[in-house]
Amino acid sequence: MITLADGLRLPTNGLDYTILAIYFVVVLGIGFAARRSVKTSLDFFLSGRSLPAWVTGLAFVAANLGATEILGMAATGAQYGVAVVHWYWIGAIPAMVFLGLVMMPFYYRSKVRSVPEFLLQRFDRSAHLLSSILFAFAAVLIAGVNLYALSIVVEALLGWPQWVAIVVAGLFVLAYITIGGLSSAIYNEVLQFFVILAALIPLVILGLKRVGGWSGLTHSLTSSHGDNFLTAWGGTGIGQANPLGANWLTIILGLGFVLSFGYWTTNFAEVQRALSAKNLSAAQRTPLIAAFPKMFIVFLVMIPGLVAAVLVPKIGAPGGLQYNDAIPYLMQELLPNGVLGIAVTGLLAAFMAGMAANVSSFNTVFTYDIWAKYVKTDRPDGYYLRFGRLITAIGVLASIGTAFIASSFSNIMGYLQTLFSFFNVPMFVVFIIGMFWKRASMKSGVWGLLAGTTAAMVNYFWIYKQGIISIPTDQGANFVSAIVGFVAGAVVMVVVTLFTEPKPQAELAGLVYGTTAPGLEEPPAEGDGAWYRKPALLGWGAIALATLCYLPYSL
Repeated sequence: MITLADGLRLPTNGLDYTILAIYFVVVLGIGFAARRSVKTSLDFFLSGRSLPAWVTGLAFVAANLGATEILGMAATGAQYGVAVVHWYWIGAIPAMVFLGLVMMPFYYRSKVRSVPEFLLQRFDRSAHLLSSILFAFAAVLIAGVNLYALSIVVEALLGWPQWVAIVVAGLFVLAYITIGGLSSAIYNEVLQFFVILAALIPLVILGLKRVGGWSGLTHSLTSSHGDNFLTAWGGTGIGQANPLGANWLTIILGLGFVLSFGYWTTNFAEVQRALSAKNLSAAQRTPLIAAFPKMFIVFLVMIPGLVAAVLVPKIGAPGGLQYNDAIPYLMQELLPNGVLGIAVTGLLAAFMAGMAANVSSFNTVFTYDIWAKYVKTDRPDGYYLRFGRLITAIGVLASIGTAFIASSFSNIMGYLQTLFSFFNVPMFVVFIIGMFWKRASMKSGVWGLLAGTTAAMVNYFWIYKQGIISIPTDQGANFVSAIVGFVAGAVVMVVVTLFTEPKPQAELAGLVYGTTAPGLEEPPAEGDGAWYRKPALLGWGAIALATLCYLPYSL
């Protein structure tokens, strides 16, 4: 169960509640302000493709700062130690750079309104419909994770009944997305990014002070957990034991390539932020700008997890504090009133950012890719704008229903990684083969998706859960499932391509690497030619910096 210990109650007072109330008022105010710019469905779903790169870049990283980042990554730090850095420096940065430099030109120039719509152009309607259904289902499941985790935290820390927390948070997310569309979600995500930083930074500073600084922290953890707990690659040789339960090969291939690229390059909850940028250069720079804060956020979630592992030596043991308790426990122990109010607000902001990202991507895919393509076609634009608001409400209600599925996982991150291996990885293999292999046939897309998803599920639920193959941890099993899904999808796509017709060459222009569709090239916008805005410089700079970050933890 995702639960917090019964003894966790925050000593909140009127000042803390005032800070929380002000935040909610500002959130709704941003929604009403954004409403004035919503006149068409494109405005509602993609902000009219008008936002600057710095806004979309911060929203891109904030959309990821949900339950997985705050509670999940702190829990991963408490459970696995410094190995949590892999989810950032090899499990995020290279894929974000690949998205910005390689994939965004395909997405943006093709004028698609969603990730599944690209598959319609590259493959056929069957691949498009299947990917739309899979993505919509996954988006609701992931939104439910944030909502469920939020309700548990609020119930434990503030004493609110769980159903009240679910209804209040759900209504606020529903209100500001329904009122202002994607622009409201994005501008609120920029605000939430800074609120989240204001919540986590005091935890890191006061936590380190409590355990005697970084030297005191490392000394305590080395004594209690061993040297490998504080190194990124220690004990990751094949056949060696380490806290993560994975070797260097499964970390690099499973997390660093398959899971990472599958998530960051095809997850529409992230890509949607880049598609809302005002031009191609801004769209490319969106994930590249986000990569720089992303690589340092790991310290804000890892260190509280490590501190909790010192202060609660038996964290994770039955009947005591669980790994998901790390952040709430430190909030209770370390933060004074006022700062506590900011921290609670930041925690709620993180959950709402993650939920809003998935709900706003869900309503776009369901409206454009399912309803408008296969149910009610050729309706006026105003109809789809109204339907988009309706399906947003349905998406929030569905998220409430799916939230409790997460309760079977003791670590939120494990649950989310399982979903990514099922849904994002198969979509990634179809994208990557379709983008770089002209011969890939129209029918190979849908069969690749089916094979990849099925293989990943079979590996996890049957081979791993039934003990046919022994894998030490759920995280290690997720890495293996991702690799299995990727390989199965790729093999099936190649086999199907050999026996089915390829798409006509004329229809591949602008959709496959090395081809260009007439009229899709655009001159750079004024100011975008500045050296510090060059996507290549930003991308390779992020890769170099992430590599340097590994050095202190690899010795």
